[in-house]
Amino acid sequence: MNAQPAKDGVQGRIAAGLSALGVRRGGLLLVHASLSSLGWVPGGAPAVIEALRLTLGPEGTLLLPALTYEYVDHRQPVFDQARTPSCVGAISECFRTMPGIQRSLAPTHSVCGSGPEASWILGRHHLDNTPCGPRSPFRAVRDLHGAILFLGCGLRPNTSVHGIEELVEPPYLFGGPVRYRMITGHGGRLDVTVRRHAFDGFIQRYDRVLEALPEHGWRSGRVGQAMVYLLDARILWDRAGMMLRRDPYALVERG
Repeated sequence: MNAQPAKDGVQGRIAAGLSALGVRRGGLLLVHASLSSLGWVPGGAPAVIEALRLTLGPEGTLLLPALTYEYVDHRQPVFDQARTPSCVGAISECFRTMPGIQRSLAPTHSVCGSGPEASWILGRHHLDNTPCGPRSPFRAVRDLHGAILFLGCGLRPNTSVHGIEELVEPPYLFGGPVRYRMITGHGGRLDVTVRRHAFDGFIQRYDRVLEALPEHGWRSGRVGQAMVYLLDARILWDRAGMMLRRDPYALVERG
């Protein structure tokens, strides 16, 4: 059983709520989060990040997507590991800029992290030729029996489902290859060709995965004003994969 984080203040209250939901001390956690959904948080995004770290403890590994698809594409194919901002919220961008945070090297679907497993999880992403491939952090969370937390953002921004889609390759998923230049945090350069995601004419409905998950595969509750979901990554990959193999359009709808 998780020990309740022993800290007063907003960080302690958020951490206690996450621990009660089932976030495991010492575990591996991938987090999608909306700061505004929590209501007013004294200390803002840094306080939420401290609460996540407090819940996991020093032996836990924390990951947040730092996606850049709004800034890096076939028209602007340059990704700077140290400077290109995240386009998926204030908590993600705040985490990216904190001292000691590592970032995977991937032009549109990078992930930032800290903790004992972060270097191995993030260090192989540049070897993939798709955004969420077999060496991506999203696959690693599955393989290492991690969990995925949705903090006030609902279940639609579930980037792990892209990795599941890449296994099945539904008709809407891939566009053509793009040649990207990646500038590493040390100033080096790496040119890679990656198959981009397309989704032309389709809207992602990843909230539908909940229909396929068994009761032991997820939990939900409230932290502050935010609705929170915690999903077992391995069960998500198994069940969402089954959904897509039965119906390749199960997790999208026409826009």
